[in-house]
Amino acid sequence: MTRTDAPPSDYRLLVPRDWFRVDLTQERWRRQLKIFVDKESAKGSASSEVTRTIWTTLRNTAESGLAHGALEFFLKTEVCDSVTLPASLLTSLRLTPPELTPHPAELAQRLTVRCGHDTDVGVLELPAGTVVQTRTETTMDFHVHMPGNVGYLHLSFSVPLSGTNSPLGDLCEAIAHSLRWV
Repeated sequence: MTRTDAPPSDYRLLVPRDWFRVDLTQERWRRQLKIFVDKESAKGSASSEVTRTIWTTLRNTAESGLAHGALEFFLKTEVCDSVTLPASLLTSLRLTPPELTPHPAELAQRLTVRCGHDTDVGVLELPAGTVVQTRTETTMDFHVHMPGNVGYLHLSFSVPLSGTNSPLGDLCEAIAHSLRWV
């Protein structure tokens, strides 16, 4: 096995400083998430019901992500026509034995069937390696094939207000392109 084929020990991702990071590997992640929601609700005129709904949605997203190997949750408040919702990035690690890791083309076929006709699925090359990308109007996922064929790092972006065909969507793509293995 060559050095480039060795499984990475970590990854680096360039996320702008104004995105709030929640470390899902620490027990305090709920408190961190609550700090984000409280801070953002104090800025605007969101009702307590809207704030509770946002908190519940983000908590459920984090809990579901944790059940599937989530490591980090990044949040960026987005405002459009006086509506405030967070854009997000959830990073997850899905390790598999090398003999069970699907080839990116195979994963793309599976995702095409699973996601349906309103999702664009493609295989592309990024500096970190081969990626299976899925894209809808408001979501963009990057399944990055890890060196050593040990699984995938999943970058899941949600851009509910401006959508993926926007400057924020372009920023999400740039974040995915910044991924490097350590």
